[in-house]
Amino acid sequence: MKILLLSDTFSEHTEKWALGLAEKGFKVGLFSFNKADYPWYNHPNITLCYEPQNAIDANRGATKVGYLKLVGVLKKAIKVFKPDILHAHYATSYGLVGALTGFHPYVISSWGTDVMRFPQKNFIAKSILKFNFRKADLLCATSNTIKKYIHAVINKPVTVIPFGVDVNVFKAKEVHSLFGPECTVIGSIKPLEPLYNNDVLLKSFALLAPKYENLRLLIIGNGTMEDSLKQLSEELGIKEKVIFTGRIPFEKISDYFNMIHILANLSEYESFGVSVIEAMACEKAVLVTNVGGLKEVVPDDSVGLKVSVGNIEETAAKLEELVINKDLCKTIGRNARQHVLKNYTWENNLEQMISEYKKLLK
Repeated sequence: MKILLLSDTFSEHTEKWALGLAEKGFKVGLFSFNKADYPWYNHPNITLCYEPQNAIDANRGATKVGYLKLVGVLKKAIKVFKPDILHAHYATSYGLVGALTGFHPYVISSWGTDVMRFPQKNFIAKSILKFNFRKADLLCATSNTIKKYIHAVINKPVTVIPFGVDVNVFKAKEVHSLFGPECTVIGSIKPLEPLYNNDVLLKSFALLAPKYENLRLLIIGNGTMEDSLKQLSEELGIKEKVIFTGRIPFEKISDYFNMIHILANLSEYESFGVSVIEAMACEKAVLVTNVGGLKEVVPDDSVGLKVSVGNIEETAAKLEELVINKDLCKTIGRNARQHVLKNYTWENNLEQMISEYKKLLK
């Protein structure tokens, strides 16, 4: 089977889907509006059909007009690659370009902001999204939260297929850590953008740091707020206790999860929470905001704790509870892995997607 993925090669989610399908023997084509920062797609079953030459070219294309110009390029790629199925990962940009080719069978997977924010902009935005969904033969969502947002736009069946975790990779293991064995480490793995409230995490950590000498904070990711967050850590007097790693290649992420004891995801909203289930699979206690897909992934206190969005004092108190009570922290971590094994294994999610592909071709 040949699958042409319209999806961002810069994204670790694209990397996971493409390599997962390729390892199963599928021929996978990639058509991306962005540029990967390392050549993860060097695989005999993967063909790079289109990717911008550089970041500048990618930025030029990142407009609705820019996307429309790529419809012709995609049609040529379809002629050359001859896919059995066209699958757009992200319902707006990739979804629109895919819809305009008129190719079938056509699948659209919604990831988050494409349905949680885009249709709220105006009537035209909602109409574009509705047009894309109408053209699709199958609609997929990463969570039940996203499914509800899709149904607010169009009344069509939606299949929920999460971004599962490879539990053979994401598991508790010994790693060479950036921290000494005496340290208790809180971690965050999110883009350094306003949506993810890394400033709230820094301020909450600053309330605890003077009380616990060996407490450390690990912030993984890059983004537009990187400089301002580093400046904030200096202003808060916690610079020496915080490590900013920048972006980490996907294949190394599980090692970094095993350097921490607690993962904090304090997002304004989330469609799902991939980094949360990755940490849970590594038997780490998680603290998340009580919103969207995070509530779905962390249904009760036995597998993780929840806080209100933007509440610094509450966040500090919940983190302190996990820092002080190491038995609670370990128990939540163990329960969390069992929760992932039951609901979010990558192998099951990949087979679910393959099953949907086969149904389409019948």
